[in-house]
Amino acid sequence: MIQLKEKFGTWAIVTGASSGIGKEFAVQLANQGLNIILLARRGNLLEELSNNLRTKYNIQVKYMAMDLTDDNFIKNIEKLADKLDIGLVISNAGGARMGAFNKIPMIDFEAMIKLNVFAQMKISHWYTSRRIKENKKGGVLLVSSTAAYQGVPYAANYSAAKAYILNLGEALNFEYKNKGINITTLVPGPTNTPGLTENPDADMISNMPMKPQPVDQLVKEGISAILKNKPSYIGGRMNRIMAGIMKTLISRKRASAFWGKMTYKMVHIK
Repeated sequence: MIQLKEKFGTWAIVTGASSGIGKEFAVQLANQGLNIILLARRGNLLEELSNNLRTKYNIQVKYMAMDLTDDNFIKNIEKLADKLDIGLVISNAGGARMGAFNKIPMIDFEAMIKLNVFAQMKISHWYTSRRIKENKKGGVLLVSSTAAYQGVPYAANYSAAKAYILNLGEALNFEYKNKGINITTLVPGPTNTPGLTENPDADMISNMPMKPQPVDQLVKEGISAILKNKPSYIGGRMNRIMAGIMKTLISRKRASAFWGKMTYKMVHIK
């Protein structure tokens, strides 16, 4: 199989790299010899990860504590990536807030849209414009969710935002497929990350319809998908089966009702 370094070059950017899916992407990319720029809000965790990656994999690592809801975050990325041949971007940073729609403060909704929608759009536009100008190959992997396939009650804003990411990535895959830039949207189902087990808004882990997928397996599948330039890819066999049933055998109305019953239990913690 073609390796990432052979396909995309020597440098990658990973957002949301301090924990969970983003951290695992950083580890697996480093294991393949890529130099990495780590971005996330928690600088202390980025420093620790950076030191570990340098020591274990003998690669170059740059990092910056950064909030992607900041209107000027692209300028900061440009400074960090200046004169580097960035061949791959893992746009993983995202956030969720669950609960009854009218009870969640608007400021939280706005922050979620900035992170899950505006940030993905800005990163994708900045990177593809840069690679086209440089006349070089590249890759962008966006991270969505199986919540994107239908409206999810008590996670309405989240599912809507993840639907944007899914549609953006699939459309850009077609636009850039003949320009040497791979665009893939990774669509995780429930995944064993801190975001799943430490969510203060909901008891998610005890109300899942299936066992969460190991994060290392999800990331491995995501890397394979971007190398094959798949428009989108659902991580995990059982997640693919469940998504297939939801999309082909059940109406969108019934799919939303199915998820609504689960999320209701998650957010109404006694």
